[in-house]
Amino acid sequence: MSTEKKPLSYKDAGVDIDAGEALVDKIKPLAASTRRPGAEAMLGGFGGAFDLKAAGFSNPILVSGTDGVGTKLRIAIDSGQLGTVGIDLVAMCVNDVLAQGAEPLFFLDYYATGKLTPDTAALVISGIAEGCRQSGCALIGGETAEMPGMYEGDDFDLAGFVVGAAERGGLLPKEGDMHIGDVLIGLPSSGPHSNGYSLIRKIVDISGLAWDAPAPFSPEETQDLTLAEALLTPTKIYVKILMPLVRQGLIKGLAHITGGGITDNIPRMLPEHLSPKVDFSAWPRPAVFTWLQETGGVEETELRRAFNCGLGMVLCVDKDRAVDVLAMLNTEHEQAYIIGELCPSKT
Repeated sequence: MSTEKKPLSYKDAGVDIDAGEALVDKIKPLAASTRRPGAEAMLGGFGGAFDLKAAGFSNPILVSGTDGVGTKLRIAIDSGQLGTVGIDLVAMCVNDVLAQGAEPLFFLDYYATGKLTPDTAALVISGIAEGCRQSGCALIGGETAEMPGMYEGDDFDLAGFVVGAAERGGLLPKEGDMHIGDVLIGLPSSGPHSNGYSLIRKIVDISGLAWDAPAPFSPEETQDLTLAEALLTPTKIYVKILMPLVRQGLIKGLAHITGGGITDNIPRMLPEHLSPKVDFSAWPRPAVFTWLQETGGVEETELRRAFNCGLGMVLCVDKDRAVDVLAMLNTEHEQAYIIGELCPSKT
């Protein structure tokens, strides 16, 4: 009887190097589609390079950001709808550096799973490439990790990393320029974006609805989407809408409305002596938030902290330029609302 042991391979341990190489081949065209001045978007090396001079910067300051998609991924995985979570990943990162007044330049992703399926990963990364195209950001690299024992079944996780730049003196917020009476302008969100999804999933569980059930919101808003499709609406990217206004010096501050909602995020762009006075009736609240509040019995104060309530970005502008800014936004087919003003902080 032979006692010779079979040689072990990495594949026997659950890691398929060939699958990883196949994925790289699939995503090379996706990365190439995001090329922009300063980046050639070529994959396969040990790092990604970016030429700031070629991108048109003369005296830049770099601004970086990182984020994930959170438990919105759980809905995407459970419903099998994976094509848009990559947009969410890019959006959460680029909107953050935009809030600092920086133009997003290049992006890297991290995709981790228990068993790598090239077609599935490529579908997710196609969404990342789309988010990069929407924000004018180059996908210059990333990491795919196959880690059996760390993730079960079809589970995977995503993280993203972005680097942006602004010319020296162009960063936001401009706290020293902010005054009592400055106007707050809100830009609509496309839905809950990528925040509050642990609460959303709890509310859906309470409702008893399946992910493939018709979305129980306004038919005009959901357009006959399933519940999963409606809740997976990608996070809106505001870069191309707002960068021209930032460069013209028309914006004093930007607040990306993420975790903490409107109540916690607007103060992050303000000096300590100023506070926001927000009129929550100044914009129409999308039906999804009304359904979440009523179905989950969520108190109004909690709703405002857990969700964006219909606004994804808030601008602080001089009161004498507010009408001009609104006109410029409307020219870009972007509905905007004056939602409040700055007032003295309570002592």
